[in-house]
Amino acid sequence: MPDPSSYAPDETLKRKIRKYSFALLIVALTLAVWGVGSRILARDALARETVAAAVISVSTVHPSRNHTGENLVLPGTVHAYVDTPIYAQTSGYLHAWYTDIGASVHKGQLLATIDTPVVDQQLVQALADLASARANLAIAVSTNERWQKLLATDSVSRQAADQTASNAAAAKATVQSAAANVARLRELESFKRVVAPFDGVVTVRNTDVGALINAGQAAGDELFDVADTRKLRIYVEVPEAYAADTHVGTPAKLHFAEFPGRLFAAKIVRTAGALDPVSRTLQVELILDNAHHEVLPGAYVEVHFKLSADRQALRLPSNTVLFRAAGLQVATVEHGDRIKLKRIVEGRDFGTTIEVLSGLNPNDVVILNPPDSSVDGEKVHVLPQAGGST
Repeated sequence: MPDPSSYAPDETLKRKIRKYSFALLIVALTLAVWGVGSRILARDALARETVAAAVISVSTVHPSRNHTGENLVLPGTVHAYVDTPIYAQTSGYLHAWYTDIGASVHKGQLLATIDTPVVDQQLVQALADLASARANLAIAVSTNERWQKLLATDSVSRQAADQTASNAAAAKATVQSAAANVARLRELESFKRVVAPFDGVVTVRNTDVGALINAGQAAGDELFDVADTRKLRIYVEVPEAYAADTHVGTPAKLHFAEFPGRLFAAKIVRTAGALDPVSRTLQVELILDNAHHEVLPGAYVEVHFKLSADRQALRLPSNTVLFRAAGLQVATVEHGDRIKLKRIVEGRDFGTTIEVLSGLNPNDVVILNPPDSSVDGEKVHVLPQAGGST
């Protein structure tokens, strides 16, 4: 057996090179396997993350029913129970006025007086005409009586007698006409006194001493305006969607800006019975007791109606609705993580919520803010709702 010490130096070097080369090969293979494996693991992780990212996370809500009734708030206008403009019925000049705005007046109380020199002279003339007509009537009657006696003895012709009878009848009619004219002018004379037609408050005075007064002045030129504010009328325009729920006797609360934190009770006393074809609203009238004159006519008021609850219709937030060509739809969750689109029929729109007449039941799980691209069968991740349920 040869002695190892007899090997040449180059043989020993070759063995060392082979040994180191083998070690380097193993290291290289190890690094290669590790690199390939890490890339495969990274690719798989990326694929899992991509799949997970493709599943959107959604918040959900259940349809609800309104068990307490609808609180409807609408603007209203306040009017006096009776509000009457007072115009002149005779022409002349204002002699004096006795009540100014804000004055409380009683029925028949004198508001102003008017000087009517033209009417005064017309009345004098009419009285003179009446006296003349009565004198003519007396002569015509006396003449007719004499001619009728003469006719009985055939002393005059029947034609002449008939003529005197006709003259007497005409004179009587003239007296009646003159008397009627005197009565008319006396009525105009009585209108020199402008009086209050009912108990109330003077809200407008549009005249002053010496002003020219024309009988039957145009609207807006009234001398005074008197309003009875012991009760007030409140008119409200109710949208068509609520018209069926507002009827005589429906209670309401009135909120005025000048009375913060205070509500006034009122109720509907009558409705128009028909919708305005332009605004599609129903006018309703409420009566407010204002015995202490706290509320002023013309004020702006918020009218709060408490409508009866519809226990059949469901409610959904407005941000659950999808507007599609097929109609309104909502995205529901079935089997815990799959989208199911359902078509709904919308009722009234309450702003933040809508009324659903059909297409859903109270147990449906409806997605809030669903993506516009939502389709049936799409997988989603349902986030926990408040309280921990899903």
